[in-house]
Amino acid sequence: MKKKILVMGLPGAGKTTLARKLKDLLDAKWLNADQIRKKFNDWDFSPEGRIRQAKRMSDLADEYIKEGYYVIADFICPTKEAREIFNPQFIIWLDTINKGRFDDTNEMFVKPDKYDLKVSTKNAEKWAKQAHNMLINITE
Repeated sequence: MKKKILVMGLPGAGKTTLARKLKDLLDAKWLNADQIRKKFNDWDFSPEGRIRQAKRMSDLADEYIKEGYYVIADFICPTKEAREIFNPQFIIWLDTINKGRFDDTNEMFVKPDKYDLKVSTKNAEKWAKQAHNMLINITE
């Protein structure tokens, strides 16, 4: 079964770099939060805007899942509620920095208590291979 994969962490943690590498390894569809916000012209980072973005990302990912693809979504997903709404089957948490560049995001960011892979260094190639191996073993 193909999985909905969340690559999450603070701004600047390396989410996009890791997602790009993993996308190629899995031949997956990739949803980048900034590109989705740009497409929908929705730069609202209020709590309501972040919930709307999590729902939007989930709905787009679910469409690709129905088509038989792995889906990688890289976005901050700063709260437990946002993660529940996105509803990933596999979570990669980038815990590579202590503080992002946006104070409001730092204040609201809740470290996940549940994840499948915790990334602790900025080495996208290494971590993408590890995530790939874990995902392939899960789905076989």
